Amino acid sequence: MDIETEITGEAKEPPRIHRLDESVVNRIAAGEVIQRPVSAVKELVENSLDASSTSISVLVKDGGLKLIQVSDDGHGIRHEDLPILCERHTTSKLSKYEDLQSIKSMGFRGEALASMTYVGHVTVTTITKGQLHGYRVSYRDGVMEHEPRACAAVKGTQIMVENLFYNMIARRKTLQNSADDYTKIVDLLSRFAIHHIDVSFSCRKHGAARADVHSVATASRLDAIRSVYGLLVARNLIKIEASDNDPSSSVFKMDGFISNANYVAKKTTMVLFINDRLVECTALKRALEVVYAATLPKASKPFVYMSIILPPEHVDVNVHPTKREVSLLNQEVIIEKIQSVVESMLRDSNKTRTFQEQTVEPSTSVPSISNNDLDLNPSSSGNGSKSQKVPVHKMVRIDSSDPAGRLHAYLNTKPRNHLEINSSLTAVRSSVRQRRNLKETADLSSIQQLLNDIESKTHSGLLDIVQHCTYVGMADDVFALLQHNTHLYLANVVNLSKELMYQQVIRRFGHFNAIQLSEPAPLQELIMLALKEEDLDLDCNENDDLKRKIAEMNMQLLKQKTEMLEEYFGISIDPDGNLLRLPILLDQYTPDMDRVPEFALCMGNDVDWEEEKSCLQSLAAALGNFYAMHPPLLPNPSGEGLEFYKKRKHEKNSQDAGNSSSDRGDDEIKIEDEFEQELLSEAETAWAQREWSIQHVLFSSMKLFLKPPTSMAVNGTFVKELWQLNIKGSSLHKLLHFEIQFSGILRM
Repeated sequence: MDIETEITGEAKEPPRIHRLDESVVNRIAAGEVIQRPVSAVKELVENSLDASSTSISVLVKDGGLKLIQVSDDGHGIRHEDLPILCERHTTSKLSKYEDLQSIKSMGFRGEALASMTYVGHVTVTTITKGQLHGYRVSYRDGVMEHEPRACAAVKGTQIMVENLFYNMIARRKTLQNSADDYTKIVDLLSRFAIHHIDVSFSCRKHGAARADVHSVATASRLDAIRSVYGLLVARNLIKIEASDNDPSSSVFKMDGFISNANYVAKKTTMVLFINDRLVECTALKRALEVVYAATLPKASKPFVYMSIILPPEHVDVNVHPTKREVSLLNQEVIIEKIQSVVESMLRDSNKTRTFQEQTVEPSTSVPSISNNDLDLNPSSSGNGSKSQKVPVHKMVRIDSSDPAGRLHAYLNTKPRNHLEINSSLTAVRSSVRQRRNLKETADLSSIQQLLNDIESKTHSGLLDIVQHCTYVGMADDVFALLQHNTHLYLANVVNLSKELMYQQVIRRFGHFNAIQLSEPAPLQELIMLALKEEDLDLDCNENDDLKRKIAEMNMQLLKQKTEMLEEYFGISIDPDGNLLRLPILLDQYTPDMDRVPEFALCMGNDVDWEEEKSCLQSLAAALGNFYAMHPPLLPNPSGEGLEFYKKRKHEKNSQDAGNSSSDRGDDEIKIEDEFEQELLSEAETAWAQREWSIQHVLFSSMKLFLKPPTSMAVNGTFVKELWQLNIKGSSLHKLLHFEIQFSGILRM
C-alpha cells in the first residue's frame, strides 16, 4: 500500500454510498418480478382469479413482447382506486404483516402491476357492478398518464400490457424467440384450467382464429384434464388421495391424479397447487420421479396433478419474488407420506399391466403363403441372366400392387372363417375417387376460412410421404409401418385418421350421406353413460343427481340445435331427444358405435355454440375424434391380451373350518383354460375389421384427401426412418428379425 501511495501520490478513498434514484430502484425490482412475458400473464391471471372471475381470456402477440391482454368477468376495480392502482405496494389483500399468516388470495405484495408499468405500457379498462359505463386509463412508471376516461365496457376488467421490456434492451434481446414464450404461456393456462375447473379459460395468439387453450367450466376434474391435455392422458390416470391430521408430524390433505403404467412420455409433467396457488416443489418432483423409475419399467416419465391443502399458518408464501415457490412446515414429512402413497398406487397398477407381443394379423383378403412358396435365393432368376443394379432411390421392399409382397404374407395364422369382409380394394378406391371432386361448400365465410387454414398449414414434406407411401403392416395397436422411397416410418393411425376425418367434415360441410341407426338412441341416456364411464370411483353414486342434470341440460341444448346439426353435419335428432342418423365421412367405413356416448357428451360440453367459426370447428373436431380409428375397447386377443378372455370361476374356499373368514376370503377365483368364445370372437372381429379399414380405407383415402398439418412433423404422428432399407440379400429371416426389432423399439 505504501509503494502504491508513493506512485500515485495519494491514498484511494473508499467509494461513496449514495441513495439510488427511485426510478432505478423500481426498474430493478420490476426485473425481478416480471422475469419474462409468462410472469406477467401469471400475475394478471391470478389477479383475475382473486376477483372471483368465472371466465378469463388471454390474447398474446409475439410471445407477449408486443401485447398481453387479459380479460375477465370479475368484480372490477373501483373508480376511486384507479389513481393508486399501479403504485408499488398498493393492494387490497392485506393491511398488516400479520395478515400473511392467514393469506388466502394469490396476490398480496402489490408489486405486479407496478412492475409492469416500469417495463411496459399498461392500459386498464374496468367496470364495477351497478355502473352505467366503465373507465379506461393508461399507466407508466407507476402513475397515471391521464385521468380515467369514461368508455363502454363489459363486466370485469381488461388489462393490456404493450411493448414489454421496451426499456430493457438486454432482456428483450434474450427473449426474441416468441414461440418459446408463447408455449410457456399456453402451458401456464393449461395448468390453471385443470385446477380451477369452475372457471373458463382461453388463450390464443393475436390474429389466430382458434384458441390454443379453450376450457369450459365443468364439475369433473378429469373432464378438464381431458379437454386440455387430451384423451390419451386422461385415459391413463389414477385418482390419488393422502392426508394426515397429526399436529406433531404434519397436517395436510392431498388429492389429484397420477399416470399409470401405460402412460408414456419423454418428460415429467408436474402440476402442483398448494392452497390453490400454482407453485413448484423440486423436492416433491424428484421424489415422485424416483418412485416411477423404481416401480415402472423403462423409467417412465409421469404426469402428475396434485392439490395440497395445508393450514395457512403452515405455509410461507413470501419466499420468492414471483411467488413461484413456497416454504412448508414439515415439508420432508409431507413429501415422504405422499411418496409412500404414490408408490403403493403404482405397484397395484403395475400388477395389471399387459405387454402386447408384436403380431401382425393377415388381411382376410390376402391368401397365406407358406415358406416353401417363397424363392429366397437372390441369385436365381427365370432366364438366368445377371440382374441389373437398381438405383438406390428406386429400391423398394415391397410391391404395392402385389399382395404377396406385404408383411402379412410372411406370417401363417389360423384362418378366420367367421369373418366375412368385402376386401375388394379396387371397389373401395373407385368409390373413394367418386367423391374426390365433391363440390366444396363455401357459402359460409367461416368454412372458407377453415379450408384456407387447412391449406396454409399443410406440410409439403409430409404431404409427399402421405401421397406416395406404401402400407406395410401394423406395428402395434396404434402405429402402422409405412415405406416411402427407401425409408421406413411409424405413423400414428389414430392421429392420422382424426385429422383426415376433421378435414372431411370441413370439405363435405352440408353434403353428407347418412348412417341410419337401427334404433333411436336417447341422448340423455348416452350422455349419462359417458359421465358414469368417466367417473373413476365406480361405487360412488353421490353425484348421480348432478350427472342427470348435466345430461338433461346437454340433451336440451342439442335439441335446440337439431336443425343446424342436420342441415350442416347430417346429425339427425328427433323432438324427443333421440339420435337417429350420423353422417358418412368415408365410404365403406362405420365408426365404433361404442364411442357414441362420448361423442354425445362432447357435442354438449366441448362445442362453443356462441361464435360461428369456433362452433363449426369444434363440431368438426368432435366428429373427427369420434370417427378416428381408435383401438377397440375390448383388449387385443393377440399375445397376452388373450388372457382377458379366459373363463373365471368363483369357488368356495374349503380350508379348515378353524381358520376364520377374516384371515382369507370365502371365495377364490380360478382361471380356467377355456375361453369365453362369444366375447373372444367379438374382439377378433373388431380388431380384424379395424385393421382392414386402416389398410384399405384409411390409407387409400389419406392419399387422396389428407393435407397433413405442420404439427404432425413434431407431435409424434410420424417417427422418421428407424432403418435404412436395402433390398439386396433380403430374406424371410431378415424381415421377421426387423419386425421383432421394431416391436422392441415401440416398447422402449
